[in-house]
Amino acid sequence: MDEEYNPDIVSVVDEDGKEHVFEELDRIETDDGRYVALLPLYDDAEKILEDDGELIILKVSEENGETYLEPIEDDDEFNEIGQIFEERLSEMFDFDDEETE
Repeated sequence: MDEEYNPDIVSVVDEDGKEHVFEELDRIETDDGRYVALLPLYDDAEKILEDDGELIILKVSEENGETYLEPIEDDDEFNEIGQIFEERLSEMFDFDDEETE
């Protein structure tokens, strides 16, 4: 039986009030906090082609019952979390890092 793909869609409003839509590919929790790996979603085919396809990794924080996504400011923390997501997503999607000839 085929499994139906139902992506987790996240809508984020930035500090300028502009809405951005993402697919949440993964989330993790470490001793340092909670994090999400997002991929931008576009309605416009031209924007899809222009996108570089890089993951957006953000830290999840909560304040007064509201959930916020914020950039990871510390380079070491970002590199550590990025490596974890890279390993997890390569297992989930069976990526192969080796170049083919």
